[in-house]
Amino acid sequence: MDTHENKGGFGQAALEHLDALYGYAMTLTRDTTEAEDLVQETYLRAANAANRPNGDSNLKGWLFVIMRNAWLNQLRHRNNGPRFVDLEPSEQPVDETQESPHVVYIRKLEREQVREAIESLPDAYREIVVLRDIEGFTYQEIAMVLKCPAGTVMSRLGRARGKLRKVLSARQTRARIRAV
Repeated sequence: MDTHENKGGFGQAALEHLDALYGYAMTLTRDTTEAEDLVQETYLRAANAANRPNGDSNLKGWLFVIMRNAWLNQLRHRNNGPRFVDLEPSEQPVDETQESPHVVYIRKLEREQVREAIESLPDAYREIVVLRDIEGFTYQEIAMVLKCPAGTVMSRLGRARGKLRKVLSARQTRARIRAV
């Protein structure tokens, strides 16, 4: 196969993950300009990598590893701690004209509460929840991205979800008390 064709095929395959990479970059940087720069840096590093995965490999996971490493390098150069972004509300098409305004309001309120609860998690827990529950990575893929054993991923995710349950439960209890 021609090297030019190989690069073209790689570029096209890598572009399929652009939205997911941008979402993860926003989670890491909390800034649209920095996220865009991080995505660009990720693609530049991936395009110049000598050991690119072949077509059967996990390209998305490999790109996420590159992105996280680039971000960690940027943090080391700036000497400040990790930052994360508020998660965007899901943009699922819902025909709100068919639902009552109360149902629409409650759904929006619930999404907001979940987003705030995730934001309140410690950095390591927040990142793992985003990778698993939002990006859909497997435990092994997350272990590769975070450079830790899959068992650590599972236990950290369990603790993160437990904290989320407590936060959301406490918020529901406070909301019920206010309603009374």
